[in-house]
Amino acid sequence: MKRRFWVLASAMAVVALGAEADPVNDPRAGRTFIPTKVFAVEDDAKVLMLFDGLRVADVVDGMDKAGLHGIGLMDPSIGPAWKDTRSGAHRFRGIAVTARYVPTQSPPAGKLAPEDYDRWSGEWYSKRSSEPFAPLLRKGSALVIEEAPDADVGSIGSNNIMAWRLRGMEGVVTSATARDTDEIAIEGIPLYFRGPGRGIRPGRNEIESVNRPVVCGGALVMPGDVIVADGDGVVVVPRARAEEVAGYARKVLDGDKAGRKQLYEKLGLPPDASVK
Repeated sequence: MKRRFWVLASAMAVVALGAEADPVNDPRAGRTFIPTKVFAVEDDAKVLMLFDGLRVADVVDGMDKAGLHGIGLMDPSIGPAWKDTRSGAHRFRGIAVTARYVPTQSPPAGKLAPEDYDRWSGEWYSKRSSEPFAPLLRKGSALVIEEAPDADVGSIGSNNIMAWRLRGMEGVVTSATARDTDEIAIEGIPLYFRGPGRGIRPGRNEIESVNRPVVCGGALVMPGDVIVADGDGVVVVPRARAEEVAGYARKVLDGDKAGRKQLYEKLGLPPDASVK
């Protein structure tokens, strides 16, 4: 009896001291319930070929035909940061790599000497709000970021978006903001967001997870899902249903092109890339 009391008292003392929970045996340490599936780059390429040239509207129709009505469609407030209506360079499709940033509970640095501020900021970037998703980016990737919702923060900027592009990333979608938007438009890298952000990450957000389920524009995004984005917005296709959805969407697009081509001819308009 005394031993049992001692064990209980010791456990209570550990809790009182704020010790970290045992990640193996203590459910308070947290647990994830949705596994992350891993796909080969060759499989990603095959899936993306199915969506070549498909528009968001076609894919949404394909989702409806597959019984996925209203699923995967991001809120219309998430749209392109820039458009090229001649070439359609703002459009993209890719395989989701996900990241989640959350608001910080720590206060800002306050007034510091310039060298002290630089040190504080650098440590925040390296230890609390880094980019551990970058090594996961590859040809065909679509980076989807769930961002701290109310932070006026530019986790995405004209410099790092180019570094991600260098790894093969096709475009970025975020539930919140980005900065350097003029330069990003000049660089021609597809970006879909709610609007401009101005501040930097230190004192505003922290990285919470990488390649786990995220919510962006009200839609669940799983790593490996197909992302299609154009002037109509963004749609997320569950990986397990991608082939089926693409097949339906392709028929929608082919029919639309044929119908519009006839109207072009009747109106005396020269054919453009949208009907070829």
